Amino acid sequence: MNNWSAPQRPNDYAEQSLVTAILEGTFALGHTLPGERALAAELGVTRPTLREALQRLARDGWLTVQQGKSTVVNNFWQDGGLNVLSALVQHSDHLPPNFVANLLEVRLHLAPAYTRAAVERAGDEVAAFIQGSGLRQAQPTNPTAAAYASFDWQLHRLLTTKSGNPIYTLILNGFANFYEEIAQLYFATNEARQLSCQFYEDLTQVAANHDAATAEHLARTVMEASIRLWQETKSAGE
Repeated sequence: MNNWSAPQRPNDYAEQSLVTAILEGTFALGHTLPGERALAAELGVTRPTLREALQRLARDGWLTVQQGKSTVVNNFWQDGGLNVLSALVQHSDHLPPNFVANLLEVRLHLAPAYTRAAVERAGDEVAAFIQGSGLRQAQPTNPTAAAYASFDWQLHRLLTTKSGNPIYTLILNGFANFYEEIAQLYFATNEARQLSCQFYEDLTQVAANHDAATAEHLARTVMEASIRLWQETKSAGE
């Protein structure tokens, strides 16, 4: 019974199958989907189930559905929202080569802002978190890449929640599983670990002093350095 899991709902199956088909190019961007009857039969679902899946995909930006017209596959990079981002993370095999670099660039623009706000609003909590949990406890006995990745995720999630702007947290949550997967690759090098450990140490001090401006500078500096290290890591692996 411990291994039991609920069966996938037909509309979820239809939705995920269509997303996979779009990402694999079976249904190309800008083209129309087959008619409802044919598509429902191909997926093995009822037409009402298919319609529900299509409406959900249209809501997220994958498709344009108009009554009396064929359903069009959108350019999801231009028309998609946060749910598209989350779906892309779940289909990591279909991500473009520059996806992680683009993600790190976005983090470069976001992290300094939410770090500054978090330190300004809740510096003592940020300092206490770094001092009392995560990496500092794991480091002496379990200095693994997974331990660093987990702590880094927890820290950035705390910073977004304490920033006072919930949109930061929603964006970060879209990468929940993918974040740690990529972070483990990043933290495989000693240079990356040392860089982040120094950042955590420096951030602890400035957070305790509620020095928001310096916290913002620290975050920007480490984000820029992390992009360089990731690029070097990828180049070495090619």
